[in-house]
Amino acid sequence: MAAAESSPLTTHVLNTGDGVPAARMALSLHRLDAKLMIWSMLSVGTTDEDGRCSGLIAREAFGPGMYKLRFETGSYWDSLGQNSFYPYVEVVFSITEPEQRFHLPLLMSRFSYSTYRGS
Repeated sequence: MAAAESSPLTTHVLNTGDGVPAARMALSLHRLDAKLMIWSMLSVGTTDEDGRCSGLIAREAFGPGMYKLRFETGSYWDSLGQNSFYPYVEVVFSITEPEQRFHLPLLMSRFSYSTYRGS
């Protein structure tokens, strides 16, 4: 993973059902090859005790294109001894101005989720 302070992309996962950060959730970052229409994995990470994962990609590697963050929600809920409706959540987004910072929070419970572009 890229150094946290240089990463232009961060995320924060909150377990809204229990009102706590989603600690120790596995996730991965992918970029779409527009010619081949194939996703390539760029990095993997795990949320910290505060539900944050900051060092996903270095600024130099972050260019315009289509990306996705895949959150392993099913494994997270399994680790808590609970089941969930979603085995994983994929958030697909387009980057046109890679010089900006991007924060993609995931708010989730066992049966719902939402996301937005934060700052």
